[in-house]
Amino acid sequence: MRNSKRRSSYNSNNRGNDSGGQSRNSNRGFSGGQSRNSNRGFSGGYKRRSQGGGRRGRGGMRQAIFDPTPVIIQSTLNKKSQAEKVVQEEYQATNQFSDFNVSDKLKSNIAYRGYQTPTPIQDQIIPHIIDGRDVVGVANTGTGKTAAFLIPLLDKTLNNDNQKTLIIVPTRELALQVRDELKSFSGNLRIFSTLCIGGASIHRQIESLRRGQDFVIGTPGRIKDLNQRRKIRFSEFTNIVLDEVDRMLDMGFVHEIRAIIEALPADRQSLFFSATMTDRVREIMQGFLKNPVSISVKTKDTTDNVHQEIVKIKGRAKIDVLHDLLISDGFSKVLVFGRTKRGAERVSKDLQSRGFKVNAIHGNKSQGQRQRALRQFREDKVQALIATDVIARGLDIDDVTHVINYDLPSSYEDYIHRIGRTGRANKMGTALTFI
Repeated sequence: MRNSKRRSSYNSNNRGNDSGGQSRNSNRGFSGGQSRNSNRGFSGGYKRRSQGGGRRGRGGMRQAIFDPTPVIIQSTLNKKSQAEKVVQEEYQATNQFSDFNVSDKLKSNIAYRGYQTPTPIQDQIIPHIIDGRDVVGVANTGTGKTAAFLIPLLDKTLNNDNQKTLIIVPTRELALQVRDELKSFSGNLRIFSTLCIGGASIHRQIESLRRGQDFVIGTPGRIKDLNQRRKIRFSEFTNIVLDEVDRMLDMGFVHEIRAIIEALPADRQSLFFSATMTDRVREIMQGFLKNPVSISVKTKDTTDNVHQEIVKIKGRAKIDVLHDLLISDGFSKVLVFGRTKRGAERVSKDLQSRGFKVNAIHGNKSQGQRQRALRQFREDKVQALIATDVIARGLDIDDVTHVINYDLPSSYEDYIHRIGRTGRANKMGTALTFI
């Protein structure tokens, strides 16, 4: 049974041995070890900053960390100064989904999903893709860009038996999300797709590819592996989508992406999406697209819908402070971010032993375990999901009430993407950072 509820402030005082767990006289964190009188966290290293602004991990290696305190303070000041400003007029779409030149069967599936008015990126990009143009879309996650490329490509496939589409995304979770959205739009249309990602049986994926698929959705490493085994032939694809390109480059997939682009047929339609436009992203883009239409969707800053606060630990065990927060009112759907896989698992088990319904997701989990954890979180079967940065970008999870940075992120970009998991779809969210 979970301990009885009791309110606690973010800057909480010592509460002795009321945690109800098994961590008496220890300050265990995400490190998962018995670290008496230490203040270790998710990363497994002591919370002592190195001179270079990092943290000493195992073997004395310096780990980069980003302290978001100045960002949080500035965000608070900005919101106060803008409190009396007039809210900008909402975007007025020039189309309805019923206006797009796509098949009636596809329109029926779109309407069944409740889609009526397109988002800005859908409104602006779908007509160009229908016209066969190469497209660059600069937009964050949560803007509706997946539907923006899926709808016209599905219509293209319905009207031409020779169409075959390859969609490449940075993470397994995002690939699953794209596949699920494709299935929701393609019901009863006899359009077939397969998922090619790591952590799942490559032999089953090979069997699926042999049956012939209209859409292949995958991550760069597995797609490259299947090509090297001659199970995917890039020359067969008439349409190619690179999504979250900046994230793929950040993850070190630059060589895989370049190899895939070089092997693609010259006669193709290419769609390119990225949240940012760095020099590296532009370099990839220039070798990938022909006379593209560029659409940049200006959205509100992530921080506009997220109330940010610092949680001062004051020498307490992080796990105890997290416990106090989770028994507070309103913490109904919480994402807790940290730095290591083993640490995430340890905190998940520690919270479970205290009576909380939680699960963990990280790189050491099988693909089935990762899918199950996300499904439980989406369906509100667990209160909290303890995660590494494997899900910090790309995933669209409804109604996350709080993001908690149990461990500091590695960079400003990681911080922004973490806290961007809450405050979505014009709802307000809260992001807390343990300091």
